[in-house]
Amino acid sequence: MEITLRAVFLWLVVVAMMALPIASVHALEKVRSKAEAQKDRGNRVAAKSVAKPAAKVAAKPGSGTVAARPAAKKVAQPVARNRAAPPVAQNDRAAKGRTVARAAGTVAAARSGKGTSRAATARAPALARNGTSSRRAVASSNQTVASNRVVARSVEPAVQKRHLTRAVATDADFWQDPGRLAVQSGAALVIAEDSGELLYEKNASAVVPIASITKLMTAMVVLDSLPNLQAPITISDEDVDYLRGSRSRLGVGTEITRETALLLALMSSENRAANALGRHYPGGLRTFIAAMNRKAASLGMNSTRFEDPTGLNSNNVSTAHDLARMVAAAHRYPLIREFSTTPGFRAEVKGRDLAFHNTNQLVHNPGWEIGVSKTGYIQEAGKCLVMQARVADKPVVIVLLDSAGKQTRIGDAIRIRRWMESVSATGRATPPTRG
Repeated sequence: MEITLRAVFLWLVVVAMMALPIASVHALEKVRSKAEAQKDRGNRVAAKSVAKPAAKVAAKPGSGTVAARPAAKKVAQPVARNRAAPPVAQNDRAAKGRTVARAAGTVAAARSGKGTSRAATARAPALARNGTSSRRAVASSNQTVASNRVVARSVEPAVQKRHLTRAVATDADFWQDPGRLAVQSGAALVIAEDSGELLYEKNASAVVPIASITKLMTAMVVLDSLPNLQAPITISDEDVDYLRGSRSRLGVGTEITRETALLLALMSSENRAANALGRHYPGGLRTFIAAMNRKAASLGMNSTRFEDPTGLNSNNVSTAHDLARMVAAAHRYPLIREFSTTPGFRAEVKGRDLAFHNTNQLVHNPGWEIGVSKTGYIQEAGKCLVMQARVADKPVVIVLLDSAGKQTRIGDAIRIRRWMESVSATGRATPPTRG
């Protein structure tokens, strides 16, 4: 019996000794998990405390959101390293050491709180100065960019200039004081045709697109070739405006005489008729355009260039001075005088009787004595009008380019006429006037 009790006691001792390491291992695992949980909470708090100042700095003027991104990366990297699981070989003493170190750091931070607040107070003016410097730097850079833009515009070729200073005319403008001339078009020129005397100019040397004013040169080159005006020409797909999609009542396959095409091009600014005239020129369209540029050079139109016979191409450019030469030359062609000032015409197109009208409403006005007229419009050129007319008993050439609004060019022509009549009525000489 005694032996049995001893055996049982020894067995219990052995079992107890085996249970002690297992319990210690469990206890160690609990301590380790608690330490890791405390460390994760500390890292999250640190990340939030760093992210908030970084966001505030990013919100300040001159810093931008880009500055906040590097700060976020710097915080994220240490957090990622701290979140890594500690090696299994570490024991509870290491965890206790880290806990003591964090406590010491907390005490040190509490003790240095006053110093930190003082340092932050001292840094505030510096940050304000830095913010002011950043704003000044940004303002300086903006001024530099603006000056660079001005320089870039100043070195652009004159041919790139599309819109000059202009305003929209109203009905009230038509009846302003005739003693004062205020032309609203972007560029304008008035010269005496017989003497070449300059009466008025505004941006008259600016090289700008001229739109359908081109068709006066088209008509001169066609007539210079001495063609058979009664010979038929056919509108083809090559004459269709695929550049701007402008409409035409001359459908593909329409057959008209060269004379009718010339009339419709000058009177109604018919683009397909003008292109067909150039295409039926001896040698073809390219030869015709070359002849247009040679004609311009022979007239002294040194700032003028043509690339098509219609004016739909914005690379057809000229100046008011050059166009005055062209209008004066066109006035020497009887057929151009007649066709460009014809109020209306009825033509048979594919068995249909169609009415065409002049694009310049002033030719319908009996109070105007107009010898040559041509209008033009594309977006790059604005509204344009050139005329040879007799105003105040004086033959003059009027050039109006880059007008805005439906009636501005007409209003400018009326203003010029009233101004000249007023000067003539007072018996004063007409001094050159610049807008």
